Amino acid sequence: MSRTTKKKRGGVVHQFILVDPNLCTGCEILNLFDRGRNTCESVCSFVHDGEFNPINTRIHRVRIEPILNVALACQKCDDAPCVRACPEKALEQNKETGSIIVDDDKCNGCAFCIRACDFGVLNLHIISQKALICDLCDTMKEDYINPERGETYPACIDFCPKEAISLKDVEQIGEEKRIDAVKRLFGEILKETEG
Repeated sequence: MSRTTKKKRGGVVHQFILVDPNLCTGCEILNLFDRGRNTCESVCSFVHDGEFNPINTRIHRVRIEPILNVALACQKCDDAPCVRACPEKALEQNKETGSIIVDDDKCNGCAFCIRACDFGVLNLHIISQKALICDLCDTMKEDYINPERGETYPACIDFCPKEAISLKDVEQIGEEKRIDAVKRLFGEILKETEG
């Protein structure tokens, strides 16, 4: 599955992780492998590091009591502030996918990228002290690639029990927003035609 789609005018539209706050429960599912930790955060750390440690995640659950649970991942900003802020030039944006790639050999753990991120979705690996950022599981360990899929794919999407996490591009999101707006604006007319 390609993580980019071509725009009608020849440019590239990047896909990124999107979480539906109406479905996300911040579940903290308790199961045999995941001792009370968040599913998306634990699965993310596991497929990259081989251990359940949500501190080393690339997707981040945010809970604002009592009304909102949602997870955030890299938003693949154009002219990404995290890339610009890195004094070691350890971060680079992949032009095809939009993902931010961390060169661990150059990253010194200064955390300038973390401070520059408008969404707060970067962090440092607790042991290596290297920057962590969602790359749509491109760097997941080969052992954890779903054999049915045969290629890397965001594990948080596959394991979310509420199916709240998806991979979308801005054109898909825009289309969904337009449909919702039409339904709100013309709800009465639509109800009449359905009934």
